[in-house]
Amino acid sequence: MTKPGLIVAPLTPFTADLKVDEGALRRQIDYVVDDCGATMVVAAGVETQEYTYLGLDERKALIRATIELVGGRAPVMVGVSHASFRTAIELANEAERLGAAAIQLLAPLRPFAGPPTRDDLIAYFEAVGRETSLPITLYLNPGPGADVSIPDTIALAKLPRIAFIKESSRDLARVSRLIVEIDRAGHARYFTTMQMLLSTLMLGGSGATMPPPGSEIARHIIDAFVAKDYERAAELQLQFALFPARWMHRGLAPAMKAAMNLIGVPVGAPYPPYAPLTPDETNALAALLKTTVLGKRQLVQAAE
Repeated sequence: MTKPGLIVAPLTPFTADLKVDEGALRRQIDYVVDDCGATMVVAAGVETQEYTYLGLDERKALIRATIELVGGRAPVMVGVSHASFRTAIELANEAERLGAAAIQLLAPLRPFAGPPTRDDLIAYFEAVGRETSLPITLYLNPGPGADVSIPDTIALAKLPRIAFIKESSRDLARVSRLIVEIDRAGHARYFTTMQMLLSTLMLGGSGATMPPPGSEIARHIIDAFVAKDYERAAELQLQFALFPARWMHRGLAPAMKAAMNLIGVPVGAPYPPYAPLTPDETNALAALLKTTVLGKRQLVQAAE
């Protein structure tokens, strides 16, 4: 069995003038690599990283900074998602030049409306795949991206350049079928997310992708699973039942940034105009985190 993977997407910290705070990013990447044991780090790849607020040059700078700060301690997968396949190729070429191990590409919506067809999706991924030698992660996240059906996902997974899949749904029926038809069938390695981690591992999937500090909880789950301590793994998995679910009405980036600030790895506030958690919400989050494996840390005093 291939060792389970934990792919971690560091949150993007911003300065007061909305530039990327490289000092805070450095501390966070050290946490992701050293404390969470990330098997791969994502640079500017998922929406929780707030990369969509950055211009192209700023996005390239974030990618470059992430790769430099990881410093070879883990492979880096670079997000190249863009409505234009030409811009995605430009980012893929930059990722390759900087020494990335893989690229991640969101299954795109059609900018002129209507869901993309299977032919649309295949043409898009083939266009990017022809221009890079890096393996591609097919990123599935309906909303910012297309809602790709199970048959179309299987068809995309069979493309030669697709090596990984990042599945954002929490749909067990979908996940279980795609693990069987994609991962266990040998087409691509299939990764899910926090709430699906243990189910994914039990069913033979490859692991999960998530932001910190959920990744620290996930590291304990994976280690318990590998040690065949399934009771402990299940106990740990239940920590994702309430975190971050109770705060998801505020969005994943605000919830996870608040959690990072509380555990003493400050990443600041979400990009405006989106607001951070209120003091009451932050205090409630701190109380819950104390009941998780993150509670072993000296939690920063929550807002009064």
